Amino acid sequence: MSGYFDLPWWGYVLAALALTHITIASVTIFLHRHQAHRALTLHPIASHFFRFWLWLTTSIVTRQWVAIHRKHHAKCETPEDPHSPQVFGILEILLKGAEYYRAEANKAETLETYGRGTPDDWLERNLYAGHPNFGIALMLVIDLFCFGPIGLTIWAVQMIWIPLFAAGVINGIGHFLGYRSFVTNDASRNIVPWGLLIGGEELHNNHHAFSASAKLSSRWWELDIGWMYIRLLAALRLATVRRIAPRMRVTPVKTHCDLTTLRAIVIHRYEVQARFAKSLLQTAVEEMRSLRRSQTVPELKNIWARSTIKHWLHRGIGTLAEKEHAALRQALHASRKLQTIDSMRQELVAFGARSSASREQLVQQLEDWCRRAEESGIQALQQFSRQLRSYG
Repeated sequence: MSGYFDLPWWGYVLAALALTHITIASVTIFLHRHQAHRALTLHPIASHFFRFWLWLTTSIVTRQWVAIHRKHHAKCETPEDPHSPQVFGILEILLKGAEYYRAEANKAETLETYGRGTPDDWLERNLYAGHPNFGIALMLVIDLFCFGPIGLTIWAVQMIWIPLFAAGVINGIGHFLGYRSFVTNDASRNIVPWGLLIGGEELHNNHHAFSASAKLSSRWWELDIGWMYIRLLAALRLATVRRIAPRMRVTPVKTHCDLTTLRAIVIHRYEVQARFAKSLLQTAVEEMRSLRRSQTVPELKNIWARSTIKHWLHRGIGTLAEKEHAALRQALHASRKLQTIDSMRQELVAFGARSSASREQLVQQLEDWCRRAEESGIQALQQFSRQLRSYG
């Protein structure tokens, strides 16, 4: 017995991919960017479609998903983070991510603290949240009607898609493997630069750097397909973008720091720190190799210098493992150059933190930072300082 649609084998594959892609779009646009972060507003027509589709295909309750995600940002990479592979282990999150989600969803305190502002109308109370499993049962009936017995397989793919890619890949690999464009205070990574299977959510480090941005891509070669859909919805007047991440502006003719420089460093603090780390990496690695060759710091012999230095420049010495921490401490003690890089890094990070100093005082401190960088005798630091003066 065949279903209403009689398709070739590849037609069923395309149908499954299309259905799961709509689900991914619903998660990233409605749950993530609209509900959790308020980066855009949706017309009631679009909002109700996404809510209905997610009820059919995932049984996700909006309040639960939003609360868990907001708590993830608030408690990222700590034991209170609902799904950190840095805390619980990458295999644990990859294989049991959905279980961690369900455990957190049952905590009334999490829902009360982080789940505010989500839909609370009659449909939500009496259908979507009141009977979440009825939706996926109805989806099974629809799949069987449309595709016949193969519809059971298509339904199974739909059911596993979000637990696999969202709970496993994004929450797991997105905090474990990949590249970082911004030095955020967590382990977030961009998995790949083109968001196709997961609607742009692969650009996870970008999201953690600017969580309230409706657009997740930050480089010209990064593709955020979710943003493309949002632009289409906006053109149809079904969505209004509230916030996107600001772009760093560079004015080459600037030779001194001013309020615009300070503002750029505060707003783009993660990008500035990433640029500092990238600019000083080779200098620090060469200095570390010099110490290893001279055997000035014997503790360095069992440590891969580039890996250790990169981690230090991005996240600070305090985040290193005990063995690497002790070895790098010895290296800093033995090298004036490494000491200078470390102290300048810490001061640069501090500009992005809250301060009781006036804006004028902070500008003067920033100018003093640049002057000391240019007098350090470290070529990479001098070049970075000249670049920093041009920001804003």
